[in-house]
Amino acid sequence: MRIGDALLRERGYNAFSFADISRQLHIKNASVHYHFPTKTALGLAIITGYEERFARLRQELAGRPVMEKLEAFFNVYIAARKEDRICLVGALATDFYTVDAAIQEALDQMVQQVLNWLMCILEEGKRTGVFFFELPVRTKALLITTNMIAALQLTRVTGKKDFDDIKQTLINELIRKK
Repeated sequence: MRIGDALLRERGYNAFSFADISRQLHIKNASVHYHFPTKTALGLAIITGYEERFARLRQELAGRPVMEKLEAFFNVYIAARKEDRICLVGALATDFYTVDAAIQEALDQMVQQVLNWLMCILEEGKRTGVFFFELPVRTKALLITTNMIAALQLTRVTGKKDFDDIKQTLINELIRKK
């Protein structure tokens, strides 16, 4: 699963196969198929793993200061950048129309969870006077998320400094009084 996740986030869903996984593990394809009968089963397991880690992160951060929650949100993307990978949403969204409906549904559910969490962070920050923005909360959450997804992809070409600048600009826009 770890290798499948890495290949998915490095190449995209349609650009790897079970043969790539078995080659890295020095095993036969049948051994991979034993654990994941189909590529869809593997994709769903990868998404479920992310959802479980995401739920644990949210739970760990409950009751923590809003800036700590926002930092944790950005740390997900920072970790992907350090690994020179795109996020799971970005990787699967690229192939969205070519994956099975089950993966489309699971991805949609995951995206909604991420957006809902960020919206809660933004609402809390605005309510407590930490964040200042005029856009509707959902729109602001979408802008932040799409910027981070795109930053992971674009800064593969332009470099780490641009990633850091994008992230810091998004934070500055939240905390700067208008």
